[in-house]
Amino acid sequence: MTQRTCTDWDWGKVRALCLHETRRVLGASCAADDAAQEAAIRAWRHRDRCRNPARPEPWIARIARREALRVIARRPELPISEDDAVADPRQEFSNFVDSLDLRRAMSGMDGEDKRLLIGHYWQDLPYSELAMQLGLAEVTVRVRLHRIRQRLRDTLMEI
Repeated sequence: MTQRTCTDWDWGKVRALCLHETRRVLGASCAADDAAQEAAIRAWRHRDRCRNPARPEPWIARIARREALRVIARRPELPISEDDAVADPRQEFSNFVDSLDLRRAMSGMDGEDKRLLIGHYWQDLPYSELAMQLGLAEVTVRVRLHRIRQRLRDTLMEI
């Protein structure tokens, strides 16, 4: 039996998986389509980083979700137009509220915490690169991100 590598991936299926994941976050919209395309490109560019090329779906889905979150972070509001119509407008509104809540929760963070979150989750920087950029030990970056996620979760529960 031959081991499957990233060169054997069905890129049509990768694109479909990316679109499915971005639509879960952004709804059926042009923004979801754009995010899916960016996620597929990111997966292609970084395919050598996939730890399990025989089963890349979880890795690719994570890239797509992060790309959708980047869209939310870049857009101050999610405009609802006929082009961006979704099957369930309540889901679109829910996504909009979630993005506002995330912005509000992050507004109370100090600059370095924001840099850690944005670097890791929006820019896909590995812990080692974040540590080097911020002059911290890699283990410190991991622990701080863990604590930041916990504080963010707690803040979002209060909102």
